Order: sequence, then C-alpha cells, then structure tokens
Amino acid sequence: MKTRRNFLITGSLAALGSTLPFASMPKEKPKEPTIVPEWRNQQPGMTYRMLGMTGLMISEVVNGGDPVSTKNTRPFEIAMERGLNYLDMAPAYGNGECEKGYAKIIDSSSKREKVFMTTKISGVMSVRNRKYKEIFDGLPQGKKDAILNRARDMREERGTDIPGYYLTYWPGQERSMDGTYLSNAMAPDYAHLVDDSKELSDFIRKSIQGSLERTGQSYFDILMSPHGANSPEEVQVPEIFQTVEALKKEGLIRFLGVSTHNDPAGVLKAATKTGKYNVVMCAYNIINGGYMHDAIADAKAAGVGIIAMKVAMPVATQHVAMKPLPQWRIDKLNRIVPGEMKAPVKAYLWALQNPNISGVISNLWDEGIVNDNLSVVGKKIQLMPA
Repeated sequence: MKTRRNFLITGSLAALGSTLPFASMPKEKPKEPTIVPEWRNQQPGMTYRMLGMTGLMISEVVNGGDPVSTKNTRPFEIAMERGLNYLDMAPAYGNGECEKGYAKIIDSSSKREKVFMTTKISGVMSVRNRKYKEIFDGLPQGKKDAILNRARDMREERGTDIPGYYLTYWPGQERSMDGTYLSNAMAPDYAHLVDDSKELSDFIRKSIQGSLERTGQSYFDILMSPHGANSPEEVQVPEIFQTVEALKKEGLIRFLGVSTHNDPAGVLKAATKTGKYNVVMCAYNIINGGYMHDAIADAKAAGVGIIAMKVAMPVATQHVAMKPLPQWRIDKLNRIVPGEMKAPVKAYLWALQNPNISGVISNLWDEGIVNDNLSVVGKKIQLMPA
C-alpha cells in the first residue's frame, strides 16, 4: 500500500547559550509549521488550493457524488481531464450506486494516484438518535416533558432555525434536527449509555468497509463522520474519535472530516475546537454567508480545510418540490455578481472569492455543467454591495 501521508511538520526552539544570563539570552520564535504540498492530477487551466494543514492541493471545484452512477461516468472523466482531483461520495448516494460508479472511473492504481477520494459515514447519527429514543420511550411522562422542553430551548437559544441562517436544501430537511436535539437534551444524563457505545464504532467500521468494497479501493484520503452533522454535540462523540484513530493506524483513512447543512457555523466552530477534524464541508452561500464568515476564518486560522457546499442551491435546485425558488435570492446574487452568467456559475464564483475556503463542491450532471462550473476557477472579481 502506498504511503498515505505526504506532509511534514517541523519546528524547534533554538538552543540557549549556557554562559549568558537568562535575561540577555538570544531567543528565537518557534518556526511556523512547514507543510509539503501534495499534488495530484495538476493540469494547466485548473487552479488549486491547499486543504487546511493536510497538504492536499485540491482543485477549486471538486466533484459532488449525487450524479455519479455506473451509468453516468463521462462528465467526471471530462472534469478529471481538466484537472479536477477531489471526488466526494457517500454510501447514502443512490444506496451505494455512487461509490460503484466511482469504481468504474477509478479502475487502476495510476488513476487512483491522480485523485483524492472522500467518503462519509451516512447514518451514524441515526444510530445515536435511536439509542437515545429507546431510553426516552421508557421514561415517565414528566421526565419526557422536561427533556422535550430542554430540546426546544436549546434550539431557540442557538438560533439554528433563524431564516437566512437555516435554509431548506431538500424536501423533508426541516425534520432532520428533531431527533438530534432530543438526543442532545438527554446527553447530560445518558451519554454514558450512548456516546461511548460500541454500536457506534461497529457501524462506522461496517460503513467504511462497505465503501472500500464498492469503490474497489484500499483507503480513503478523507473520511467524513458524521455525514450531515446537525449540532456541535455530534462532532464531540468520543467513540467516533477512538474509531477513527484506529482506522488511521490501519491505513484505511488519512484524515477526518465532517459535513454539515444545519447549524453549519455552530458545527464548524465545534469541530475546529476539538482539534480532531482536518476538514469541514459546510453549507456556505450568498444567503447564509454573513453567519458563516467568522467561523470559516477562525477554522482556516486553526488549520482546518474548508470545502463549501450548497453554494448554488439557494438559486438552483434539481428538487422539483423546491421549485420555484424565491426570485429575491437570484436578484441578490445578480446585484453582488453582475454580468451575463448563469446563476449557479455566479454562486460558485462568489464563494471562491473567499480566500479562507479551499474549494466548492459541484454536482456535475453532464458535460455542459462541467464546462459551466469549471469556468470559474482562478477568476478574481470585485463583489458589489447586495
């Protein structure tokens, strides 16, 4: 198995002379960490940014997994020919069909060496929520009412549902935080029965093994766990960290990441604070951008790599039930990014003006979308007031 890690962090303090009094001894500041960039599939016309302190030099536009299947591989091959080098996937995408599609695309060791591959642990927080709910169902009504009130108060205090910060990206998303906050409200009393559970570890291991088998690979560069974190508590589960460290030692993964749609600033801040997460893929767009700015800047300063997702979804969606999207969003984007470009292209261009993110994730459904979305790489523009 090839070397998984291709970066070096060095630092030292200068030796102090033994004959000088302490106050007059010359001192040197600790050297800043030196990170050796890791390049893959570098092509003319593509622009690359380092992903936090991982050293991974990823293309400014990276590949989302939704459109990938065994019957739809050509758009991604075209994108790779143009220098795209980061492939995102999850077992939840098409019930494994996405990962099987990538197996057709990355079907040799030489192709594997051209890309960074990321998968996610879909459903691990559903295990957590189920275990808390089982405890909840056995409690007396008075205790249940107190927990439900606590869950409601937590959400209100954090402002997770504020319009403009919270955005609906897919039908049914609004229900996705209910189980999370029931679990969070119960954690002070019952975490020892759930968050240290071996069942979580077993689920993660089974998921990563399934992903490796479906893709035909021996390792992933990044493992995102959980897939779609809804709250800060979900990136502080001890069993996740313990399992991930074991997977690293076994050579199955290199770095830990997390993705988040709901309360993305809260999740990003918490993930950064743990010191465990190397990468965060978070919802970031012209609607929630003001809420995200400081959290992204602080994460970048701490060495966390940021990939922006749901960048274009406020102004373009494949979900029929979400259409038509509010016209005021498109009008706002057109004020900020003037010119004759499609709305999704403007959205990606807007996000890439932020130097604190490493890339934007884009669903490349066909060759036309590949041409549109890759047209933004390397472009610098002046953003107008909203």
